[in-house]
Amino acid sequence: MASRIYSRLSSLPSLSNKKIFDTSIQSVRNIAIPKAQYGGRHTVTMLPGGGIGPELMNYVKEIFRVGGVPVDFELVQIDPKSDSNEDLEYAITSIRRNGVALKGNIETGSLDTTVISRNVALRNELDLYVNVLTCKSYPGIVARQKDINICIVRQNTEGEYAMLEHESVHGVVESMKIVTQENSERVARFAFEYARRNGRRKVTIVHKANIMKLSDGLFLEIARNVGKEYPDIQTNDMIIDNCCMQLVSNPHQFDVMIMTNLYGTIVSNVICGLVGGAGLLSGRNYGDHYAIFEPGTRNTGTAIAGKNIANPIAMLNAAVDMLEHLGHQTHADLLSGAINQTVNVDKIHTPDLGGSASSTDVVQNIIKIILESTKTMKWTRH
Repeated sequence: MASRIYSRLSSLPSLSNKKIFDTSIQSVRNIAIPKAQYGGRHTVTMLPGGGIGPELMNYVKEIFRVGGVPVDFELVQIDPKSDSNEDLEYAITSIRRNGVALKGNIETGSLDTTVISRNVALRNELDLYVNVLTCKSYPGIVARQKDINICIVRQNTEGEYAMLEHESVHGVVESMKIVTQENSERVARFAFEYARRNGRRKVTIVHKANIMKLSDGLFLEIARNVGKEYPDIQTNDMIIDNCCMQLVSNPHQFDVMIMTNLYGTIVSNVICGLVGGAGLLSGRNYGDHYAIFEPGTRNTGTAIAGKNIANPIAMLNAAVDMLEHLGHQTHADLLSGAINQTVNVDKIHTPDLGGSASSTDVVQNIIKIILESTKTMKWTRH
C-alpha cells in the first residue's frame, strides 16, 4: 500500500532551507498552538495574495469596521517574485499562532524548481487535508443552470499536487501521483460526516480508477468502505470524464461529491461556471487545528486588478465562512444577508455577472444594508 511507503514526521520540518519542506512526506501532524483571542476578539491572519486580492481585502476590512465585527487582522504579504521562503515561513507561523487565515490566491513567480507553490506549501505545512466548496445558485443571477446545491469535498494535500517530479533521462519527465490510505480515509469520513450533519442524502465518489487502477483505485476502495458505515446515505461513484458531462447536462443529480486534488480543481471550476462564474463562491480549507478561507476557484484575477470591476462576493462569502468558524454567527448572518439582498434583490452585479456595477458599488450597497440592519440591533456582551 502507498501509505506504507511514506513515513510520518515526528516533528515539524525546518523552514530555513530554500526548499520549504521535504515533498516526500505527505502527512504532517501539527501540534495545536493556543489561538490568539483577546477580550472576545479574534486575530486572523490576512494574506492578500496577488491580482485582485489586495483590493478585495480592503473591502473586507472596511465592511468589518462598519459592522463592528470583533476580528483584528494580522496582515502578511508574500512576495511572489522572491526566491526566498522567509515570507512564507512567517505566514505559516502567523497562521499557527492565530489558527485562522483569510487569503487571496498567492502567485509563485519564481521559475526556480526548488521554489514550490506558496498555496500548496501552506496547505501541506498546516496539514489542511480537506477543501470544502458549497456550490449554491443565486436566484438573482442569470446562469446556465438553476437551483444547484452541491458540496464538493476535495482531498487537499496529495494526488498530482504532491510536487514529486524528476527528469529520469533527458527529455523524459516523471510526475508522481500520491494517494495514501490514511488521507483518503479521513477525507472520505469528513465527507460522509458532513453529509449526515447537513441532512444531505447522497455522496458521489469521483475518480479515474479505470485507468489509474492503483492510485484512484485505492481512493475509490477506501471511500466505498467508509460509505458502508453510513447506511442512511446513498453512495455511488463516477469517472471524472463522465462527471463533467453530467454536471453540465444534469447537475441536480449531485449532492455531496468527494474526489482527489486535481479532480477537485476541475469540478469546482465547472460548477462555478454553471452558477455564475469565479466571483461568487468561497472555499474552506480545514485541518485538525487550522483553517484557511478563500475564494472557491483560487484565481488571482491579475488582468482586472485595479480596474474596480472585480466581483468582491467570493471573498466576502469567504469572510462569512470565517465568521461562522470563529463562532460570530450574528455578524456572519448580517453580512450574508447583505450579500444576498445585494445580489438577488437589488441585483447590483459586476461585469462578470452581466451587470455594469463597479466593485465599490457592490461594497457600498452591502455597507448601506449593514448600517440599516444594525440600527435596530441590540448588542449584548457575553
